[in-house]
Amino acid sequence: MDKTLSALGDILLKALPTFFLVIFLYVYLRKIFFQPLEEVLQARREATEGERRRAEEVFQKAEQKATEYEAALQSARTEIYRERELERQRTLESHAARLREARARADAHLKEARDRIAREVAEAKNSLAVQGERLAEQVVRAVLEKGTVAS
Repeated sequence: MDKTLSALGDILLKALPTFFLVIFLYVYLRKIFFQPLEEVLQARREATEGERRRAEEVFQKAEQKATEYEAALQSARTEIYRERELERQRTLESHAARLREARARADAHLKEARDRIAREVAEAKNSLAVQGERLAEQVVRAVLEKGTVAS
């Protein structure tokens, strides 16, 4: 057993330089390679996150501007529709006024034509009455003259 312990002690003694070399390599690589690599990766992560945050902010601003644009567009459409409706109302009122004027003129012309026709009818009746009386006188004369000629 002493031999085994002595052999084990020799193995440990021979392994110590390898052990220290591994520890030295770990510390050296950690300090020289992994720590700067970790710093670069961290800086990259921060830059990526920063760009991602900025992109989200820009996207939110773009959405806000799009919403404002849509609201302004809707407002403009509403104003245009309101103006169209007012113009349509004005046009309808103008047409209605012209129609009333045309009807009034037509009614006046119709009244004038009726009055003229009534006067012409009255004149024609008077003329027919006068002509009827003349004709009646002529018939009476002709009958009387035939009656005196025959007797």
